[in-house]
Amino acid sequence: MTSVTQTSPANLTIGPLTLDVPVVLAPMAGITNTAFRRLCREYGAGLYVSEMITSRALVERTPESMRLINHHESEKTRSIQLYGVDPKTVAEAVTLLVAEDRADHIDLNFGCPVPKVTRKGGGAALPWKLGLFRQIVEGAVTAAGDVPVTVKMRKGIDSDHLTYLEAGKAAEGAGVAAIALHARTAAEYYSGQADWSAIATLKKTVTSVPVLGNGDIWSAEDALRMVAETGCDGVVVGRGCLGRPWLFGDLAAAFRGGEFGAAAARIQPNLGQVADAFRRHAVLLTEFFESEERACRDIRKHVAWYFKGYPVGGDLRASLASVVSLAQLDDLLGTLDGDQDYPGEGAEGPRGRAGSPKKTSLPEHWLDSRELVSAERANLTEGEGDTSGG
Repeated sequence: MTSVTQTSPANLTIGPLTLDVPVVLAPMAGITNTAFRRLCREYGAGLYVSEMITSRALVERTPESMRLINHHESEKTRSIQLYGVDPKTVAEAVTLLVAEDRADHIDLNFGCPVPKVTRKGGGAALPWKLGLFRQIVEGAVTAAGDVPVTVKMRKGIDSDHLTYLEAGKAAEGAGVAAIALHARTAAEYYSGQADWSAIATLKKTVTSVPVLGNGDIWSAEDALRMVAETGCDGVVVGRGCLGRPWLFGDLAAAFRGGEFGAAAARIQPNLGQVADAFRRHAVLLTEFFESEERACRDIRKHVAWYFKGYPVGGDLRASLASVVSLAQLDDLLGTLDGDQDYPGEGAEGPRGRAGSPKKTSLPEHWLDSRELVSAERANLTEGEGDTSGG
């Protein structure tokens, strides 16, 4: 592995918050719950954001939304991502979080490409309506007071309907503390290669607040290369850490000036260490869900990610993916040869479903105008149902 060294300052300031390394865990629906955030933090440093929470559900104080905004006592910086399409509802949700002292950082989701979100005008579709975008961000910043608000967005809806530069300037003007860009359009979903040049362009356009880059960071080397190529102030890591919470250890070492293979050895776990991390994840999920059965159901989806590239047979993988108790999990993990070395390239690279480019689902006539017409405004509340995305 080529040695890489980070020589620029490692700290990242987001409003009153100072991160000792410029690394943020991307919100991922069904992934970045308290359990996974705690596990990643045990390996590294940075800011760890909750999975996306719908503003309306939070305002209505649904049991699930109230559970998702809870943080473990070890989470000293409580970071929550909100999704919403109605300025009033988003502001109310932010007000609740601040008034009840439930968050130290609030991120707004304008990057989700999932059809059930975009077809309601939310996520990556929303910045096309620049006035609406500005209203939501300004309202959230005002309601948040001293709590920093950031935005996460995509390049736009598709290559013909890019929004990130105008939205970036609008967010900067509204007083956000940082802007994160996933360098793909909604139409690209997670396919192809992220366009890091867009991050560089945004960094040149937005000059008063940090710009964070997101997309195709599979290793600490990728993170350092993104910073070097784009000039961004930090990185947002999503799918690259699936089944690899130790990636945050690599990132911390790299940004603190370590050199892989010398001052700071890259984490390359053997099979036993991976099994230990997998089990730790399951235990933390049990605590989070307050249910061993539910935790075991949830950990099943992580099997392929954790054991990617390792010599774990299909039958054992299938058994792990249908585990029903921690005792059964222990029995299955006990059959592994824990001394098997890190497999190298086989465990590296992309993980998670990339999907394929597709036409973005949008409200009827959404692209006809950059302004929100009255009929569209009337339909916005439908976009704040029980929604999840990333």
